[in-house]
Amino acid sequence: MIRILLWWLSVGVTAAWAAPPLVGFGLNKPPYVFEQAQTGLEVEIISAAFKAAGIEIKMHFAPQSRLHAQLSAGQIDAIVTTLEQSGVSAYYSDSYLSYQNYAISLTSNKLDIRSQDDLSRYSVTAFQRASQILGDRFHAAILKSPGYTEQAQQRTRNLLLYLGRVDVVVGDKRIFNYFSRDIADQVDTSQAVTFHDIFPPTHYKVGFKNQALRDAFNRGLATIRQDGTYARIEKRYEEY
Repeated sequence: MIRILLWWLSVGVTAAWAAPPLVGFGLNKPPYVFEQAQTGLEVEIISAAFKAAGIEIKMHFAPQSRLHAQLSAGQIDAIVTTLEQSGVSAYYSDSYLSYQNYAISLTSNKLDIRSQDDLSRYSVTAFQRASQILGDRFHAAILKSPGYTEQAQQRTRNLLLYLGRVDVVVGDKRIFNYFSRDIADQVDTSQAVTFHDIFPPTHYKVGFKNQALRDAFNRGLATIRQDGTYARIEKRYEEY
């Protein structure tokens, strides 16, 4: 009886989306999102979870702030790399991936950063919506910062740091390292950097406009974790 019920739920969700749901991803941020190739650790996990639920999706790439506005307006069906504290009303999935953010500075500047509170003394640039996603303590610190910005393009933050135009970059270590290699022909990326470990992991979720689609995604996510698909995807990106 339970198997029959689950089958009908699956059929119902699939039928409700005869047209593939439009899922919003942020701009290029390897190794999580390779925008042009429409692949990456995050893209593959999301796609595999939907596939396990019997749902084909259509990908939409845009800056995070625009994606949140589009979700609120009902222009897209879901957005990845988000959390409840983003401020957008949505049905949030189980956590599907964790990022590890750091405060990153040029070692030569000898910045004394031991907690998020210390960021109040420095100019800081971070990813879009970081002021909401990273919590109240971070938000309070950057309100006192002599200069705080959020960038849609990840590589821009690396450039600002290496050019000495900002004291601290806040972001995921793997993304930062990738773009440091990417911009090596534009700035001196041989400069040593310090990764200040002051943030807990950020456990990202998918925000949905529809509860049934959220529930189907959660079932698919559980499936790929149980059958080894999730682990195989992670292994492909170990080098990063």
